[in-house]
Amino acid sequence: MPADARRGVLVVDDDERFAVTLAAALARRGYVAHVAHDAAAALATARTKEPDAAVVDLKLGADDGLALIGPLRSAHPKMRIVVLTGYASIATAVKAIKLGADDYLAKPVTASAVVAVLERGARKEPAPDALAPLEPMSPRRLEWEHIQRVLAEHEGNISATARTLRMHRRTLQRKLSKRPIQS
Repeated sequence: MPADARRGVLVVDDDERFAVTLAAALARRGYVAHVAHDAAAALATARTKEPDAAVVDLKLGADDGLALIGPLRSAHPKMRIVVLTGYASIATAVKAIKLGADDYLAKPVTASAVVAVLERGARKEPAPDALAPLEPMSPRRLEWEHIQRVLAEHEGNISATARTLRMHRRTLQRKLSKRPIQS
């Protein structure tokens, strides 16, 4: 990327070490990287620095990264928005895309993968292979995806989700406290 074409990217993650490391890696690849650790700081930075792209963590401490997509999109309609998460599920990926995110990546992620997504041309829909697994999912992963979908339908309400799944609330909480099951 030529020096005069340096693009700005906003890295929004409550994990300060991860955010700074990713920003430094993006800067080495020719981006002007800005870091924010919560939704308020992200919006303030987006308004003043006007970045071309944003890499937003799904969970920002007390804030919800998905709730940040709309305001970022309103502030900069052409901004490329990528959602990152350590708790990836098909339900959250679909929700992020429906809310206006351009892409969705599961942590751990390399800076090269983030750059590849940022460099990809803007598209109206996710690539066909972006959400579809290459191999059939294991029964445990299918269960995880189903729980995430029902939880999203109940807007994060654990008790209502447990009742719908006919599962004890504590059992559901134990399942949710674990990392997503790999396919």
